Amino acid sequence: MIRLTRLNNEPFVLNAIMIEQVQAYADTSISLLNGKKVFVKESEEEIIEKVTAFYHQIGFPALPLKAGEKNE
Repeated sequence: MIRLTRLNNEPFVLNAIMIEQVQAYADTSISLLNGKKVFVKESEEEIIEKVTAFYHQIGFPALPLKAGEKNE
């Protein structure tokens, strides 16, 4: 689970496993596997960091790297 903030400043917790896609335009939107969409204050990069930390915490294998990214 990751802690996020809705655009109205309401904090909530989201099951990171349900995330299908994150998009950052004017606002950051998170599309979930069930078809719902959530808009949050956090940036796309912040969400990626939170999801990655969550996956490490629960023992998921490393996320695949995007083309051109280096493993640190």
